[in-house]
Amino acid sequence: MPRINLLPWREEQRKERKLAFMVAMGGATAAALVVTGAAYMLMSSMVDAQERRNEMLRAEIKRLDKQIEEINNLETAKQNFVARMEIIEKLQRSRPEIVHLFDEIVRQLPDGVYLTGVHQHDKKLKFEGVAQSSTRVSSFMRNIDASEWLKNPELEVVQTSRAGQAGGGSSFVMDAEQVTTVDDSKKKGPRAGNKVVASRGAR
Repeated sequence: MPRINLLPWREEQRKERKLAFMVAMGGATAAALVVTGAAYMLMSSMVDAQERRNEMLRAEIKRLDKQIEEINNLETAKQNFVARMEIIEKLQRSRPEIVHLFDEIVRQLPDGVYLTGVHQHDKKLKFEGVAQSSTRVSSFMRNIDASEWLKNPELEVVQTSRAGQAGGGSSFVMDAEQVTTVDDSKKKGPRAGNKVVASRGAR
């Protein structure tokens, strides 16, 4: 029986298998690289898209914050405007009162009493004057107490001049309150009307 040497054929087959394996490994590696690159690009694209959405959301939030700030400023301006309107309306309603007030002061001032100053702060009144006697001051207080436009007279200071002193009589300082028909309970704005009104008169 003849012998056949199969070694060259086996060696050739081994080389072919090795080459096929290397080709398969190279293909698998290339495929893995392609898949990895594609996945990386996809993830990068998704991240970029999310970043764009986040930037849009941040821009929208800033815009809304600005609108909210403008709304708050408008609300504050509205409240200030309403408060000023209420003050103006109150002053318009109370305009006749100052006329009645000064007319009432003149009418309730007894003979022999002279005012050197009248100061007003809100509804508080301070009278400064000179009277021929303390009895005249008491009469003035009674007249205020019975008045429809004045109330709560309180004598703060009364000083009788010494005999023979120039002018004579008694100087006095008296407090009182103005009676008003304006309803202050509806006033919501800051307090209005606190300036002094000074006058000089005699009867």
